Amino acid sequence: MSGLAILDPSGAVHSEMLLPARSPDLIDRMRQIAAHQRLTHVAVAIGPGSFTGLRAGVSFGLGLAMGLKIPIVPLPTLDLQAARSDEPVIAVSEAGRGRLYYLVPGGQPALGEPGELPKTHFLAGMLGPRMEAAVGEAGLRFKPVEEMRTFGQAAVHLLESAREVAYDRLRLEYMQSFTASRTS
Repeated sequence: MSGLAILDPSGAVHSEMLLPARSPDLIDRMRQIAAHQRLTHVAVAIGPGSFTGLRAGVSFGLGLAMGLKIPIVPLPTLDLQAARSDEPVIAVSEAGRGRLYYLVPGGQPALGEPGELPKTHFLAGMLGPRMEAAVGEAGLRFKPVEEMRTFGQAAVHLLESAREVAYDRLRLEYMQSFTASRTS
């Protein structure tokens, strides 16, 4: 899922929309919501998340920031999910192969299968139908969406303490190592 939001100088969400991951409409939608706004910063989710999704989203944001010569601000994906709730939640994001990236309140980002997540808190995150079913089968429950902030509102919350970085210092959080073995 890709999210676009325009925040006004007071920190209020002026415009916000969610699009399917790798949507070909991303540029046109960004132009629509930013048509009458002066952009001063670009914030991007830096992961953990899918390799392709992170690269596409961050490349878009970095290109926008560099083209407009404005600062870029990295926001960790799991922190963004957790910031959608006032109460502690376990933030989740799909990792592929039946696994989730997750962040337990007060903990560090981790990678595991649904059955390995603690059942101490509601979950916050957006998952595909298969993973959502697997999470339910593991006895985990999502916090109701109507009780949470939007992604734009969560970004406002995180931007209070987030800091801009130099373009060449922007780092993605993949969390998975990939190895290739050669067979003879």
